[in-house]
This record gives sequence, structure tokens and C-alpha cells, in this order.
Amino acid sequence: MLGRILGNIMDSQVPLLEITNLHAGIDGVEILKGIDLTIKQGEIHAIMGRNGSGKTTTANVVMGHPDYEVVSGKVSLSGNDLLDLEPWERARSGVFLSFQYPQSVPGLQVGNFLRKSVSSILGEEFAKGSEFRDKLRSSIEELGIPRSFLSRYVNDGFSGGEKKRFEILQLMLLRPKLAILDETDSGLDIDGIKTVAAGIKSSIKGTTSGALIITHYSRILEHVKPDKVHVLIGGEIVATGGYELATELEEKGYDWLKNK
Repeated sequence: MLGRILGNIMDSQVPLLEITNLHAGIDGVEILKGIDLTIKQGEIHAIMGRNGSGKTTTANVVMGHPDYEVVSGKVSLSGNDLLDLEPWERARSGVFLSFQYPQSVPGLQVGNFLRKSVSSILGEEFAKGSEFRDKLRSSIEELGIPRSFLSRYVNDGFSGGEKKRFEILQLMLLRPKLAILDETDSGLDIDGIKTVAAGIKSSIKGTTSGALIITHYSRILEHVKPDKVHVLIGGEIVATGGYELATELEEKGYDWLKNK
């Protein structure tokens, strides 16, 4: 019993995600130039930056996109090296990536997709059980998704807002260790942003999971209130602060940081 308690304490002290001196790029062009980032359990972090700053590259490298090459550095999840794992192994280990432009899958119903996804990550018995059904019911209610949504084909004819709600629904059901949310506020009106932000917070805050939100703007961060905001310029993290840094960027832009 004591050993289990001590083990849990030790696990909580190990960073959930730790990126150390990461250099990476694509087609021989270096994009990330030595970034360091640590996310603890229960924390939500955000990366902000202009187009081409390396935000989406960071997400793709952590997830293991085959087009990206890691030149040097380390990426670990709960103390375990991620870089040696295939993308599907990273997903099994608890890494979830919400795509900026999710693909449609005509012929595959949302309900079946969710059940198969949960089965592959959390086990077939859980996917068949009442806990999954109860969680699905409460999650679609929280996100304002009608029950009929489950009969539609995955992302087929979805509006931008429906795609983003569907991504967060997956997050809420799969319960990953680490959620990477790439431009998850795009295509959302203010009510949609509030709803999605609430779904993110309920999935992460007070849990052993963590999240990394990638965004241009502070509007979703206003509702999520991330623990830390990192600013990426030219493949380097040039500033880190609390939510107030996001509001400062909204007012001043990025140029003042380039000159610091």
C-alpha cells in the first residue's frame, strides 16, 4: 500500500510532457531551433505565434508525423521517450492531436467511429459498457451536440464549428494523457468558443492529463485561462508568461518581442 502511494507521488512529480532543446524541420529546412517546454499534470499551456513560426511543426513532431525530421533534442511523455515510437504507438501511449483541418470520412458514422476509437485506446469492454454510454450522453449535452449527430458521417458536410465540437467530443471520451489542440478555435463563433473552452477545461483541470493549445489569437484563451503562454518566433520560444501575456500580444502584436 505504501509503495503504491509513493509511486503515485513520484508519478505526479514527473513532468507530463517534457521537450528539451528540440531541433526539427522538414525537407532539410530547420524550423524548430532548440525549444524547451514542460507541462505538468492538470496544466493547460498555449503556444502563440504568427504563421510559419513553428507552432504546427511542434504539434506534428510530438505526434510523430513522418514528414518531419528531429535533428536533436528530447521529447518525453511521463518520463518515457516519445521519439522512438510510431504515431500509432504515441496515440496508444496517450497523445491526442486535434487537427486544424480534419478530414471527412463518408460512410463512417460518428457513433461507430467514437466507439471504435474508444475501444482501441481504452479497451473493448469499456466501449461496450454503460460508463461509456453515460459519458457520451453527458458530453454531447455539454457541447450542445444533438443526438442525431451520431448518425452522420465523420466530418462529412460538417460546418467549421461542428468539426471543432467533434474534436473536443473525442477528447472528452478518449481521456488522453496529453491533448494537442491545433487552432481549435478556428471556425467558431463566440458561443462555440465558450462551449469548446469549457470542454477543454473539464477534460484537463483537476486531472492527471494536460493540454497544449496552438493558436494565433487570445479569444479562446480568455475562456480557458491557460497556466502558461509561450510565444514562438522563428522556431524559438522568445517569451513565456501567464494569460496576461496573451492579452498583451493582442494589444501589441509580436514585433516588440522580436526586439527584446
